[in-house]
Amino acid sequence: MTIEKKQNGRELTLILSGRLDIKTAPQLEAELKCSVAENELLVVDIADVDYISSAGIRVLISAHKVMHKQGRMVLRNANEEAMDLFEMTNLVEVFNLE
Repeated sequence: MTIEKKQNGRELTLILSGRLDIKTAPQLEAELKCSVAENELLVVDIADVDYISSAGIRVLISAHKVMHKQGRMVLRNANEEAMDLFEMTNLVEVFNLE
C-alpha cells in the first residue's frame, strides 16, 4: 500500500492505493497516529484501494473515533467493493462517505 499525504491548513488528505489488510494496516495506523493531531478534517481517499480486510476496517474505525473528538473524518471515492463491505458491516451509518 502507498500513502500520499496532502496538507491544506487544518485539513489532511490521505490518498491510499493498494491493499489495506493485516500487512499494511499497521503502516496506515502509524501514519495516522503521527499526522492527525492538529487537524480538524481528515479525508481518506480510497479510490485506488483494491481490498480492505477487518484489520483495515479497525484502523479506519480508530481514526474515525479520534477525529470525532477533534473534528471529522470523510472516506472519499469508495469503490463498489468497499461500499458493499461498509453496507454489510453497517459502517455506512458510522462513516461520512463521499
